[in-house]
Amino acid sequence: MKIKYTKELLDLMSIFLAVTGARLKDTFEIEKVIYFIVEPGQIGKAIGKGAINVKKLQNKFNKKIRITEYNPDLLRFIQNLIFPLKVDAIEEQDGVVILKSNDRQTKGLLIGRNAKNLKITTDVVNRYFKIKEIKVE
Repeated sequence: MKIKYTKELLDLMSIFLAVTGARLKDTFEIEKVIYFIVEPGQIGKAIGKGAINVKKLQNKFNKKIRITEYNPDLLRFIQNLIFPLKVDAIEEQDGVVILKSNDRQTKGLLIGRNAKNLKITTDVVNRYFKIKEIKVE
């Protein structure tokens, strides 16, 4: 699938680059949150000391932002995407990814109200990897 960028997204990307100096792989907006996917090894630079860059960008865009480090490995990428949440295990079988957690609160945050968070995570992962669905156990 080819990804197309609007002028607004291109503007956001250039501001992100100017503020952080980190190499971007992708940018998109879902549910009023701007996602910046940075190249491997760029996450520290992107977030900045004490998350200073995140705060600057959120003030500048007047929206919440999420910065995630891309990883060519599906399971590592999902781990990066759900950070700071921690799961006990992430498994993949026949295009179905299973996030295992014994903590009820973590499960609730992963799934979200009306499974909104789970759907967003699935949509983001599907930009780079072909999966059927993500389940939380």
